[in-house]
Amino acid sequence: MISYSARVSEMDGIGNSTQKRAAELERMAEVLVTGEQLRLRLHESKVIKDRRHHLRTYPNCFVAKEILDWLIEHKEASDRDTAITIMQKLSDQSIIHHVCDEHKEFKDMKLFYRFRKDDGTFPLDSQAKVFMRGQRIYEKLMNTENCTLLQTREEEGVTYERTLVASEFIDWLLQEGEMPTREEAERLGRRLLEHAIIQHVSNKHHFVDGGLLYQFRMNFRRRRRLMELLNERCRSIPENQDSPFCLRKQGSEGGNTSFLSVSPTKEIKVVSAVRRSSMSSSCGSSGYYSSSPTLSSSPPVLCNPKSVLKRQVSPEELQAPGGPYIKKTFTIVGDAVGWGFVVRGSKPCHVQAVDPGGPAAAVGMKVCQFVVAVNGMNVLSLDYRTVSNLILTGPRTVVMEVMEEGEY
Repeated sequence: MISYSARVSEMDGIGNSTQKRAAELERMAEVLVTGEQLRLRLHESKVIKDRRHHLRTYPNCFVAKEILDWLIEHKEASDRDTAITIMQKLSDQSIIHHVCDEHKEFKDMKLFYRFRKDDGTFPLDSQAKVFMRGQRIYEKLMNTENCTLLQTREEEGVTYERTLVASEFIDWLLQEGEMPTREEAERLGRRLLEHAIIQHVSNKHHFVDGGLLYQFRMNFRRRRRLMELLNERCRSIPENQDSPFCLRKQGSEGGNTSFLSVSPTKEIKVVSAVRRSSMSSSCGSSGYYSSSPTLSSSPPVLCNPKSVLKRQVSPEELQAPGGPYIKKTFTIVGDAVGWGFVVRGSKPCHVQAVDPGGPAAAVGMKVCQFVVAVNGMNVLSLDYRTVSNLILTGPRTVVMEVMEEGEY
């Protein structure tokens, strides 16, 4: 039998070629995620619908000329030429196509186009299947108590956040029925690494059943901007440093250095329109969570990292009889990305930012409101990390009870 150390050594030789291939597949995966986010967003906006032409009905399609208007209106493209380039990129990657496959070039005309996922013609090659499998495993881990598999751990004297122990990950794959044997589960782990879905924390090892640590390299829930499709080398909007799936390591002195992070200035921090996704459970002082796998209709929001509150109030003050605060209840149905707001603070938390194009804004949520309860659970004594986790791990429809100062 080959020893564990020998197997690790055997796998170490993958080197630059595998990493280069993984980077190429990561770019492909980013296009797929971005395209899927756009598809869901267009369905939500009723831009995609059944249309008739010459007595024939074309289901689930959009008009090229109208989509270019929509992209500019929603600030996904600065002009029509850029919008055409974005849509051509999606066409070249077999994400969209002309309904009759008569036009290879995306044209600024009243032509019908359709997402291949809406008509069953999306090419499910082996790479796409691994990518979709990885995304399903990612969501499965995030949406259940299995998120406990992801913990802060140490390897070779360095502490890494949100890590998976390879052997525990394999145990989970077997338990969930994802794979029938440990050998096949290990092969799946290797495919996930080769397709840039996971990676060894320091990029030194391939995936092997044992005690090595791995992290998700992709945050499927991060909101993608369509302009990122035009950047061949890397994403134009990096992962929010507060994302729990942002690759982060902690040095021995406690300082954080993110592999993929936004570098905020002293006054302003850029975050993609806040949505369901990476609600940070370990994000230091800022408490933002970046947006996720499908999109909002608004551009990135500039948020001041300082509290929006004029002053902090206590739970007793909020609930005092005859006090100035009134209670409101919002039922927020998350869209493909999430709910569209940020909470911050502690005992009680407050709404720090609201995406103007998101579900929360649509029902009337505003900044400076204090969070009283989430899905019937009183959270006045909790901090924003705990409240964020309650929202993230709960149902798509979240009932938020808040209190705000009345107008007199």
